[in-house]
Amino acid sequence: VQLQASGGGLVQTGGSLRLSCAASGRTFRTYVVGWFRQAPGKEREFVAAISGSGSSTYYADFVKGRFTISTDSAKSTMYLQMNSLKPEDTAVYYCAAKVYPGNYYDWGRYDYRGQGTQVTVSS
Repeated sequence: VQLQASGGGLVQTGGSLRLSCAASGRTFRTYVVGWFRQAPGKEREFVAAISGSGSSTYYADFVKGRFTISTDSAKSTMYLQMNSLKPEDTAVYYCAAKVYPGNYYDWGRYDYRGQGTQVTVSS
């Protein structure tokens, strides 16, 4: 599975962005897919994940109520809708997919990882 993330950019505080992660070769139907981010000088951190069926979603506390993870009906593209963005959300955002459920917050447990897309939130 190859993953292609897109949709990053520059936005003002309080603004919105929607990130996309397209899968080539496979659909997300049987995978847990997630978003992570890494700010300059900081560790990569978990943002959100969704089960292959789409029935379960998981969020880091700092994005609850602001970000929404989803997949399209064909399960070939994953989205991260980001609202009420803050300067501290500035980071490179990465998408990833894993075969087995569980440990969705652990970057090291993901089997496939996409390249990042830069999100910059200006104050």
